[in-house]
Amino acid sequence: MLSILQQQSSNRVTDEVDAGLTRLVQKLSAKRGLHHVSLAVSSADGQRHWAGASGPEDTTEPQVRPEAPFFIASITKRFIVTLVLQAHERGELDLDAPISTYLPASVTTGLHVRRGVDRTAQITVRHLASHTSGLPDFLERRRGEPSLYRQIRAGQDIAWTFDDVLDITRNQQRPHFDPQDLNAPRQRARYSDTGYQLLLRILEAVTGRTFPDLLADRITGPLGLTGTWHPAAQPADPALPAPLPLHIRRRRVEVDKVIASADDLFSTTRDLLAFERALVAGEPFADPNTRHLLTERRNRLSNAPVLRYGLGTMFFKVNRLMSPLPKPVTLVGHSGSTGTWLFTCPELDLHLAGTVDQTVAKGLPFRIMAACLRIWAS
Repeated sequence: MLSILQQQSSNRVTDEVDAGLTRLVQKLSAKRGLHHVSLAVSSADGQRHWAGASGPEDTTEPQVRPEAPFFIASITKRFIVTLVLQAHERGELDLDAPISTYLPASVTTGLHVRRGVDRTAQITVRHLASHTSGLPDFLERRRGEPSLYRQIRAGQDIAWTFDDVLDITRNQQRPHFDPQDLNAPRQRARYSDTGYQLLLRILEAVTGRTFPDLLADRITGPLGLTGTWHPAAQPADPALPAPLPLHIRRRRVEVDKVIASADDLFSTTRDLLAFERALVAGEPFADPNTRHLLTERRNRLSNAPVLRYGLGTMFFKVNRLMSPLPKPVTLVGHSGSTGTWLFTCPELDLHLAGTVDQTVAKGLPFRIMAACLRIWAS
């Protein structure tokens, strides 16, 4: 048996869309490989909105509710790159400056050594934000030990520090390619969490503020995102329910150390949709046209070839077989490794957010979003 709670605002969708999304959420949470699902969709103008959640009945766990916060994993990169572009506007950093301009030699020396040459000095802020530096991902394969990704996916609660990130990068991994020529029409790109760890340290160095403080002062506070917070801080809304837990299929796992180490955020589908709406409109920036920097590049990721990447922005093409239209449509935004998603479909003027809270989710968010698009377009 399943329970479902729908959070309907006065901006109702049609009965057909309501029924279709309800069936989708119920069907998903009934899968043997999932424990629960929470998703929300909204028209770009916010005039039509639907949110729902479903999970198993007859458990000792709190009922899954659509307003519950959850660990958003790498959707956080959308927030980080927003802070980077804000700092660029303020003159606090230059996207095309070498990272050694902002970070000490103790951090940068020997990070990118290829064919015996240290090329770290060639890496710019823009390289990090676009995954074109060639740096490895500290969570992936490393010499002598299992990858952190493998341990996390198995439900192991492990902790790491920024010094650990540097040590793994220097001594247990090697770069995939040279820092790319960003004036070329196309660049090689490979997704790397290491690059965004470095971006956070650059932000903190140039502003003299911590990531949680920057987030609150420059994004969540101005946009009224009371359900979004860094694990080292507290949500602005004390009435929020407890965050949804992560699972391996239907087995709950406690990974508090992972969450504390990752520098990723908690949020709600409501907040994420509000953030995406504001970001698409350029509201977080002094000049709304700054938003175009997010999407001016579209390089294919070699370790996720179905995706292209801009600055903190993924592009996924929904092919004609899965598209709600006679032609392919595009999803622009970001997903997270725990089965989270926040995307916009420009062709339908639709925003989508949600989670399945699994340590291994693979391509499920994209299949869910494609189903949502077909229902919405009906």
